[in-house]
Amino acid sequence: MERKIKNIFIQGPVTAAFIAESIHKHSSQTAIGGHSIFLGQVRADEIEGKKVAAIEYTSHEEMALQIMQSIRESIFEKYSLICMHVYHSLGTVGSGDICLFVFVSAAHRKSAINACEELVERIKAELPVWGKEIFEDDTHQWKMNR
Repeated sequence: MERKIKNIFIQGPVTAAFIAESIHKHSSQTAIGGHSIFLGQVRADEIEGKKVAAIEYTSHEEMALQIMQSIRESIFEKYSLICMHVYHSLGTVGSGDICLFVFVSAAHRKSAINACEELVERIKAELPVWGKEIFEDDTHQWKMNR
């Protein structure tokens, strides 16, 4: 069964209140036995003596959503998930703030944990999302995923 992908992109950081509300909304779904959550946070890396103050995220949104739909279907089926939510920031996100929120639910914890791990790895590897590291001195460079 194909599930329609909603827009995974939000402007700015993912807030703690948004994360808490997302988790709370699932308390009525009593078939869920386990949730697994990944929160990606902007690091204040030091690169060549300069500290990262923020990352400015951009994306080819239409392409990213098509790819995300394919990833979603694959992971949903492989792990028999009940729910999957992905939120990725666009725009400027300061160091210490959350830029990626991945939340999966399944009947059993192992499925949720494994699905979350694979989902995060595929998002990082496959989605056309780019990060421009903004340094404290207002210079920048394009981020390289490691």
